[in-house]
Amino acid sequence: MKAILLDAYRLGIFDDSPLEGVKPPQCSPECAVIPSVSQLREIRTAGSDSFLLIADLMSGCGMRNGEAAAVNMNNIVADDVYRITEQVNQTTRQYGRLKHRRAGEYRDVPLPVRVKETIEWYADRYGTVDGYLLWHSMDPGKSFPYYYLDTRWKRIKGAGEVDIPEGMVIYGFRHFFASNCLSNGIPITDVAEWMGHSSIDVTFKTYRHLMPGSIGKAAKLLDAVLAG
Repeated sequence: MKAILLDAYRLGIFDDSPLEGVKPPQCSPECAVIPSVSQLREIRTAGSDSFLLIADLMSGCGMRNGEAAAVNMNNIVADDVYRITEQVNQTTRQYGRLKHRRAGEYRDVPLPVRVKETIEWYADRYGTVDGYLLWHSMDPGKSFPYYYLDTRWKRIKGAGEVDIPEGMVIYGFRHFFASNCLSNGIPITDVAEWMGHSSIDVTFKTYRHLMPGSIGKAAKLLDAVLAG
């Protein structure tokens, strides 16, 4: 609802922001369901080539699905760095600014070798349009339909041919990226920046159980001291 009202305000439908003075409700994110490495390998190849590309961008670079839909060859700024500059807006279905960012702002994220190879393979096979790898099947001048990924995901789950963790949603690919970083000691401040969270609190509340200094580990250490 917030995204819809903000887009309406930016399009000039409202003279003043309808969210002015509105305090959003506090909520605690549900526990993220994350696929294992072997599950990810199966899931990423269960759909079409474009599904594989998006899955790799989300799990390897931490992109949102709208950001992955706007993948562009020109945004590879180094062999190991991808610059996220835009996303496919779910309301307007056009390229737009990043979530929680002003127009023109961007995020630089790690670009694993495998993801870079997937991007280059896809570009060689299907070509690009102004650098974009994905576009509307009926009109190359239009952005990639945001709903495609949901449709493909439902088909993959419905087929029941691959091992998908119970409760996993599409964002499980993004969760995989976060868990991979945090469980290997990458600072949560870096992970929050790469994922484009509005606040580090969001990252902490969702993924704190994956950090090396987790509550569970602290409890065991304290128990050992107290028992002694």
